[in-house]
Amino acid sequence: MILEALQREATARDRDDAFAGLRDEFRIPQHQGREQHYFCGNSLGLMPKAAAEMVQEVIDDWAQLAVEGHFKAQHSWMHYHTLVRDALAHMVGAKPVEVVAMNTLSVNLHLMMVSFYRPSAQRPAILIEAGAFPSDRHAVESQIRFHGFDPERDLIELAADEANGTLSMEAFQRAFAEHGSRIALALLPGVQYRTGQALDIGAITALARQAGCAIGFDLAHSFGNIPLHLHDHGPDFAVWCHYKYGNAGPGAVAGCFVHERHARADLPRFAGWWGHEAGTRFLMGPQFIPAPGADGWQLSNPPVLAMAPLRASLALFERAGMATLRAKSERLTGFLEQAIQQHLTTALEILTPSEPARRGCQLSLRVRGGRDQGLALFEYLVAQGVLGDWREPDVIRISPAPLYNNFADIAGFVEHTAAWAARH
Repeated sequence: MILEALQREATARDRDDAFAGLRDEFRIPQHQGREQHYFCGNSLGLMPKAAAEMVQEVIDDWAQLAVEGHFKAQHSWMHYHTLVRDALAHMVGAKPVEVVAMNTLSVNLHLMMVSFYRPSAQRPAILIEAGAFPSDRHAVESQIRFHGFDPERDLIELAADEANGTLSMEAFQRAFAEHGSRIALALLPGVQYRTGQALDIGAITALARQAGCAIGFDLAHSFGNIPLHLHDHGPDFAVWCHYKYGNAGPGAVAGCFVHERHARADLPRFAGWWGHEAGTRFLMGPQFIPAPGADGWQLSNPPVLAMAPLRASLALFERAGMATLRAKSERLTGFLEQAIQQHLTTALEILTPSEPARRGCQLSLRVRGGRDQGLALFEYLVAQGVLGDWREPDVIRISPAPLYNNFADIAGFVEHTAAWAARH
């Protein structure tokens, strides 16, 4: 009866949701004749229906125009990356000149470190959080070695100091006070992938700048999830992917932010011809003249087929607005948290901070009873058509994305988890 009441509440909330229709803009995977309860947007977002049409447009132009599609396509390939610029700027709180869609996240991270990790004997270190996403850790360790320094000494990993593995602002204050004079670069997440904790980008950026450090953010789990204000908060750079909450497809083209104060030609960088200023690029001269702003970090011409789905997704974000989506996200995640606290406390422990300002849409859950029990529950949920995300050693991540998840999805997760718990 209690779960029936939860389902009725979910139905009522979905009925009152002014943006429930956005779900109809996506392909929802099916499970045994019904829609799957999909909570894995923090790994791969669902496909916007318009993505197929936009990809097909490029394919048709390719077939009919061949090389002339660069200029005569319905949306000129030569300038295709500019079609997403304004929407990306809106999404991350930046000026259009500060953002560009290019490459993939790890490639962009290395390109940014070429410019912003400039170590010296006095400042050789990089600060990251302990348990950082592996690609970030691999990248910073390799950069430290590349510059002739030792990661054993010069890679500073900030350990969690709060229950459930999260970080307090005091931890960052202590780290910069203790190590600031040695830190060349701080690289931190906007939202930590394992715990779901959202960091205070503005406050941390201020600490880094006071310590004389360069600072960048990996926004892989932040883009499309939480409001961002990169220009005003002022980090040197940020990188992110678009295949998670950005819904741009597997291996989608990534994004990059470079603050406008760095829009100058003398900053060290790896150069490529598409980063050359557009007006003289095709003169094919030997001298590299960087394009203004973030465009100047491009290497190769835009991957047009990969950018088409991003256009489709960004149109939906623009239609709804991040403020509206964030409000819905807080309602969805709050409903999930409340339902777990009311019905599943004997089975699940919530690791993600409870304060809405310190989290996005993801709740990281630890199953009581250990890893084997956690895997058993995860596999049971998959068999019931409830797809979350497993992260070693013992975390199930459930992420209700406001563009396409609804309250009925959450009620389904709770119902199936309760059924499993009743037998264990």
